[in-house]
Parts: sequence; structure tokens; C-alpha cells
Amino acid sequence: MDIGSKIRAIRNRKKITIAQMCEGTGLSKGFISNVENNNTSPSISTLQLISNFLGVPLPYLLLEKKQHMKVVRKSERTYSTFNNLKIEHLTSKGGLRMMLVEFPPGASMGEANAHEGEECHLVLEGKILAEQGEDSLIIEEGDSFSWNASVPHFVKNIGDGKAVVLISSYSDTELNDIF
Repeated sequence: MDIGSKIRAIRNRKKITIAQMCEGTGLSKGFISNVENNNTSPSISTLQLISNFLGVPLPYLLLEKKQHMKVVRKSERTYSTFNNLKIEHLTSKGGLRMMLVEFPPGASMGEANAHEGEECHLVLEGKILAEQGEDSLIIEEGDSFSWNASVPHFVKNIGDGKAVVLISSYSDTELNDIF
């Protein structure tokens, strides 16, 4: 775990000198230097003192690099198709996925399906029919909805033009590909 480099990077980004950090935390210059060079492992209470001074949550200091923010550049996005739908995979982290789904006029996701997890939808363009169980609603541009995905659900473009829906889905378990 490279906590020291993370502390140094935060300190430098905030333009805090080691002397200022010593004064603010009560820790010695040598100790802070050893921490930043990963020559010593500070206790949790010392890390809490440092994180408070730097204004970052303690858990952030403990995150592995792979747990940090993940960026997917527009040019790096992947695309797939499913039942004549164009799916743009925006990002994913753990069990959370976000995608843009383009529904041509009359297109649907196929038969009602169910899977583990939760879903949130935002209609960016067009008009869709969203059905889940006994509920059947027309959702238009700017409207959003969410549901428990374990109940069979169905989405269809009922407008004259394409419909574009931003979908965020979450599952505690490995998601089976919805699309």
C-alpha cells in the first residue's frame, strides 16, 4: 500500500509545506518524511490526524490505486447492439454500470425480462413505454424512473423518432449482461 506517496501528492497539490504539516499535526519533520517515503507505517490515529489536516477522508488514504476514480474517455467507450438497440457503455465500477441506449422507432428491449439489481432511467430524447408488473407508463423526454430489476420489466420506443435513454444499473452480484 502506497499511503506515503498519496499523502505527499495531496500535500503538494494543496501547496502545503512539510513545515506547515508539522505545525498543523504536531508530527515531526522526520516522521512525516518517513511516512511520505513509505519508510514507516503510521497508526490509524496518526493517519486520521493527517487526513483531518489535509482535508481528505481517512478511507481515501487507504484505497488501492485500482479503487480510485475511473475515467472512460468518449473515444474509449465500447458499443454493442441488442434487438436493434444501440448501446453505448459509458462506465462501470463494481456492480454499477451506466449506458446510453438508443431505441429506433418501434424498437424494444425484447420480451419482459428480470435480473438481479436496481435500475434508474432518464429519457434524454423521445417517448417510451415502460412496463413492470402491472404498471404501464408513458415516459417522455426529461422524465426519469427506477425499478427493482428482479421484477419483469419492458421498455419500448412508442414515439415517431428515436428514443435515447440513460440507464444506470446496479447489482451486488456480477451482472449478467442486460444488453
